[in-house]
Amino acid sequence: MRKSLRIFAAISLAVACGLCGCAQSAKDVTESWPVDRLYNEAKAALNRKNYDKAKEYYRVLETRFPFGVYGQQALLDLAYAYYKTEDPDNAIETCERFIKLHPQHAHVDYVYYLRGLADFYRSGGLAQRFMNLDSSQRDPATNLRAFERFSELVRRFPDSRYAPDARQRMVYLRNILAEHEVETAHYYLRRGAYLAAANRARYVVEHYARTPSVSEALAVMARAYRVLGLDELSTDALRVLRLNHPEHPDIREVERIRVR
Repeated sequence: MRKSLRIFAAISLAVACGLCGCAQSAKDVTESWPVDRLYNEAKAALNRKNYDKAKEYYRVLETRFPFGVYGQQALLDLAYAYYKTEDPDNAIETCERFIKLHPQHAHVDYVYYLRGLADFYRSGGLAQRFMNLDSSQRDPATNLRAFERFSELVRRFPDSRYAPDARQRMVYLRNILAEHEVETAHYYLRRGAYLAAANRARYVVEHYARTPSVSEALAVMARAYRVLGLDELSTDALRVLRLNHPEHPDIREVERIRVR
């Protein structure tokens, strides 16, 4: 029995040592690779969607060959690999490093776009994309940052192939930001903080015109001003609401409010 245990232990130790040796050789095998082979191996891993292996190779390539065409492409592909593995911080940092080092690169517009995508999906991730969660509950600071990143792309590269999609995402983000502000205004209404509610709703009207949330913002303003006894302001908000959304259910409710 003891002899069997000793044999088993020896075999286990040999296997463990062998595995360590394999792991070590796998780690060091790229030391003799020329830059083109290292890049091709990294690209092949990326195409196979083996993003972790691709990131490993690209980081090695960037360290050993930071200059030239391969170094530039490695940095670009590394940013994409980070994005695909839902690592927005590293994706954005890599994009910004690329922009700083290669501002005149032929595909720098794509890097601006990828940086925006990393923030666009930062809060929701897979759940946001595939489970249809309420987008207005996302972090508004992240939404605003994504909007600004897409805006910079459109401003710098208005004819980029990525600009149309960026503009559509900007419209979506603007609607979500407005919706979040209205949700906050409704929260203040429920808490009886009528002036805060009115101010938040007015911000929507002034900064997010032509979004679907404007009608709700006008309704909040009309209600809050009526309760505060600011009848002229309430009447103005109600007039604009009635003019643009005559069937809005809050119109009659606000008109029925009587303040002593």
